[in-house]
Amino acid sequence: MKSVKNHFSLVIALLSILFSMQAYLIAERSIEAYKVNLANNYSVIAVSTKELQHSEILAINSIIAAAKELSPDSVIDRLSSDMKSSNVELLKLIMPKFYKLSLTHYPTPGEVKSLRNDLLKNSSIKKVEDFSHTHDTTYKLLTLFKNVVALFAVVVLVVTVLLIIKELRIWQYKHNERMSIMGLFGAALWLRSAVLFRLAIVDALIASVLAFGVFVYLSSSPFVLEQFNNIGISIVIFDQVDDFMLILGVAMSISIILASLIVLGHKEEA
Repeated sequence: MKSVKNHFSLVIALLSILFSMQAYLIAERSIEAYKVNLANNYSVIAVSTKELQHSEILAINSIIAAAKELSPDSVIDRLSSDMKSSNVELLKLIMPKFYKLSLTHYPTPGEVKSLRNDLLKNSSIKKVEDFSHTHDTTYKLLTLFKNVVALFAVVVLVVTVLLIIKELRIWQYKHNERMSIMGLFGAALWLRSAVLFRLAIVDALIASVLAFGVFVYLSSSPFVLEQFNNIGISIVIFDQVDDFMLILGVAMSISIILASLIVLGHKEEA
């Protein structure tokens, strides 16, 4: 029971770091997936005085993925109820051409501005509707959400690292007498501190395995999957190979680095 208590604090601290890190990864993947959906639904309307070739439009800016000419028939039908057929045909000829431009990805506000300027450089294009106000608001909200999650992860990391350092120092003080005796017999500093490194490595393994189990459960949870379906995205919540290797590497690195700093600090004090 005492052994479990000795490991509990360090394992919980490491779990906090791993959860905040995975939460950031999920948020980043969600935002990127949502941007793909937005890119599929977002388009720019260009009004031209003459018909433009598809290749001509694509050459204007590399962000343009496709161009589709919008039919003016619905507009003409509303205007031509009392018009002669000859006038209707004339109207079709003099009406400007409307093009719906699909983009390769969801653009930044800077890319929208650049696209607008490039389109207007074409002498045939007289007007561009890029819905910039709505786009900028959506993009800023996505960026804000990502930054908030990143800030939360950093705060958790800093606070938890301080807690881990404190816990490792407590363990060092508990074994200080044994380490001093080993030092009198000429044991190297790293050998004297073996118990501290063993604690760090074992707890990193325990935290990684627990995190693996929790994330696997969450990635297959109907409730969690339903939340992503409600916003129309599908992402990899937890990759059992890549993500596990990442959290294992992070947990091991933090534990060993902090244990090393404490050992070196103890040497300086001596």
